[in-house]
Amino acid sequence: MNNYTFLQARMGSSRLRGKTLKMLKEKPLIAYVIERLQLIDDCKLVLLTSTNSENDVLEEWCQKNSILCFRGDENNVLDRYYQAAKFYKADNILRATGDNPIVEPYFANRLLKKHIEYKADYSSNKSEIGSNLPDGLGMEIFTFDALERSAKESTQVHHFEHVDEYILENRDKFKIYKDVNVGTLYDCSNIRLTVDTQEDFKIVEKIFKNKDFCIDIDFDKLMEIVL
Repeated sequence: MNNYTFLQARMGSSRLRGKTLKMLKEKPLIAYVIERLQLIDDCKLVLLTSTNSENDVLEEWCQKNSILCFRGDENNVLDRYYQAAKFYKADNILRATGDNPIVEPYFANRLLKKHIEYKADYSSNKSEIGSNLPDGLGMEIFTFDALERSAKESTQVHHFEHVDEYILENRDKFKIYKDVNVGTLYDCSNIRLTVDTQEDFKIVEKIFKNKDFCIDIDFDKLMEIVL
């Protein structure tokens, strides 16, 4: 079974331009995202960016660091995922984004196992489905068949912009698995560990500079730093 993590990233973020390669300690932010994602078992990683010229530097960085890179439409992110999935012959696609440098790989392992065990079309442990995880730590998974159906049946603009919107709006057509209460009995979904603004970046930067932080830190130790 071909499991792939597709890491969605670009240089043109409107609120914090160039954040993907913005230096966090001694490396660009995207490097830490990748290092965390590489802790997921039995899963190949591809960075997905757009064909816009501003993302040439991102592809160059991938080439220098031996990271697979696939480029597609800037606005039709759904098609970008679909074309990449066909190219790599992916069976299950784990979706990650380049603004989450502390994405949780160990819970992603658990999610992938449950996704396969329950033969789900779509699975998620993101904060918005009740996982209790902080914003920026969760992931979602969909099968190639679910992705293909989304690509062929989507009709609304936002379906093409956000990959998972068609599935979430048509739950009766898909078998969905939600991994709720993942990390704690306490709701941590109000904690923001994603990077959209300079203020977000400063919060994550402070965590990374903590003496107890390491790239393979587990959730409990991370929460000791955050809380």
